[in-house]
Order: sequence, then structure tokens, then C-alpha cells
Amino acid sequence: MTAAIRPWRQIQRRKSRQIMVGTMPVGGDAPISVQTMTNTVTADAKATIEQIRRVEEAGADIVRVSCPDQESTEALKEIVKAARIPIVADIHFHYRRAIEAAEAGASCLRINPGNIGSADRVAEVVKAAKDHGCSIRIGVNAGSLEQSLLEKYGEPCPEALVESALDHARILEDHDFRNFKISVKASDVFLAVAAYQGLAEACDYPLHIGITEAGGLRAGTVKSSIGLGMLLWSGIGDTIRVSLSADPVEEVKVAYEMLKSLGLRRRGVTVISCPSCARQRFDVIKTVEVLEERLSHITTPLTVSVIGCVVNGPGEATMTDIGFTGGGKGTHQVYLGGVPAHRLKDEGIVEHLVGLVEQKAAEIEAAKKDEAAVAAE
Repeated sequence: MTAAIRPWRQIQRRKSRQIMVGTMPVGGDAPISVQTMTNTVTADAKATIEQIRRVEEAGADIVRVSCPDQESTEALKEIVKAARIPIVADIHFHYRRAIEAAEAGASCLRINPGNIGSADRVAEVVKAAKDHGCSIRIGVNAGSLEQSLLEKYGEPCPEALVESALDHARILEDHDFRNFKISVKASDVFLAVAAYQGLAEACDYPLHIGITEAGGLRAGTVKSSIGLGMLLWSGIGDTIRVSLSADPVEEVKVAYEMLKSLGLRRRGVTVISCPSCARQRFDVIKTVEVLEERLSHITTPLTVSVIGCVVNGPGEATMTDIGFTGGGKGTHQVYLGGVPAHRLKDEGIVEHLVGLVEQKAAEIEAAKKDEAAVAAE
């Protein structure tokens, strides 16, 4: 057997069964999917659809929509028709909302089977899911554990979250329903990670991972990156949501950056840049800020290095598709495919780099089409 190249970069993903969330496979050998959640009033279908369109453009694979009342599930019919990605209906307590959401075309129902009433009501929800081709997410949260488990364990702990999840899983299994995934979220990083590790060992169902109520854009990104980074690095996680008190588009962007950093998925341009120092030969921070914004429309996976001086610039450039290194007297070096290509003066740095990236992306996409055409012959 051939040894792996750079084995220290290999992540062995946990083996899980695969389910379908609409047209999106989750688990098994499917790529880790990126989710977010709308924060509009669901009954305002127009506003919700507009927000879904924005997260679709950002690269979201799945979007969750809260359905707290009948007005929301009625609006869901229009929302589902307009969406290009699967819709997960978020249901709490009201079993009728789950049935209505399934009838409205939701691809998945996010519920806690133990929270929606009697065994008969659970049976009705499962029947609706089966009848309408819905999957289910069992969503366990440290902030809303069953009272019996809190009394048993004294506080939310990993064992309590795992027990809750497995109890809910058995409810669905008893109804001969296995098209579900599970989450055991907590706002405490240690608690969430330990719970997911325990659950990963206890079952083979696909896992939706997230650190719930992580905070605002900066604090929440850091907190989520620590917790989810540990899980993803250890191979745990089939679908991911970064929970931020921010625009849902930011959740999608942060999720992709996590996955890109670990080599688990690639989308768009990855900019490798230095923090800048007194050695910089151009304004690195401003250049990167503008460059990332100007390249946000590119979905083709590409790497671009932007380094302020020749200390690390040439080395980084050899490992990126396009490299830019600061040089003396306002003249800088551009690298293409790791090889020095031409020099560039201070004026028009961003415009020049954007043009190079767009050209490279167009070449890659054209090559993909040619390969697809040949394969189809």
C-alpha cells in the first residue's frame, strides 16, 4: 500500500450512515454540508425568500426556517417553492406545526420527539415525514434537557446529552424510521465537544455539529472554530452550522473558512496573507481587505498569497495559484503557478490581482467543461 502524502494532514472521517435532506446527501461519503438559519419573520415570505437567496449565493447547502405558528407553516409553501436548496423546518413542542411543515414541502423537520407530546402525536409526525419524504433532525440542546435527566445527572453534562439523543433516536426507531440525523449542542465548548465525542461512539447516525448560542461575529467565530475545529479534525461531523448573532451569510462564510482550513471542502478564493510589519513594501492590510471583497463572487477554488516582503513571500508563492510579494522602490513580484511571472508597480495592485484570479478561474471552469464533455462522449 502506498503511504499517504503528508499523513499529518489526513483526516479520517467517522463512518456514518447516509440520509437525504431533500436532494442533499448527509453522512456517509458525502461532503460535509454547510447550513445556516434565517432570522426573518417566517410569515413574511418575501423577506425570508430574499434572505435565503443571499445565503444560497454565499454557498449554503441547507437552510433552516423556524416555524413557531400556523402563519409560518402557511408561508413555508411559498418559501419552499422559491428556494433552490433544501429547507429544514424548525419545530418546538407543537406537533401540528411539524405535520403542516411536512405537507408544505420541507425537506427535514428539526424536532425533539420527546417534546412534542404523546406517543400518538409522535406517530403522526413520523407518518407525515414518511408520507412526504422528510428526514428528521433530533436536536438536543443543553439548555432544554428533560427534567428527568437533569434530576438524574444534577446538571447538563455530556452523558445527559448523549442519553437524551439516544432516547429520542429509539422513539423514531420504534416507529421504523431511521432517516434522521442528530445534534447535541451546547454553548459550552467543552460540553459540546465531549457530548459529540460520546455520541459518535454510541451510534452511526449522521451528526449535525455546532456550538449553539456562540455569540457575536468575532467571539462566536472564535468559539465555534475551537469547538468545531476539534470535532472536524477528529473526523466527527457530517453537516455543520456556525451559530452567530450576525447575518446568516456570515455563518456560511465562517463555516466554509473552517472547512477550507482543514482541507475538508474548498469553495472560492483562499487568501494567504501576512499580518504585515515594518518590512512591508505596500499596505498589506488594506490590500487584503479590498481584495477579499472584490473576489467574493468567485466560487472556483483558488489560492492567492499576498505577502508584504521577500522574507516569506517567495516561499508562500510557490504553494499558491497566484502570488504577490512586496519589493523595493514600489516594484513588486507577481507569481503564477509558483513561478515568477512579472513585476508590478504600486498602482493598480488590487485591479491587477482581481484580473489574474478571474482569468485563472475562467480557465479552470473551461477545463472542467471540456473534461465533462469528453467524459460524456
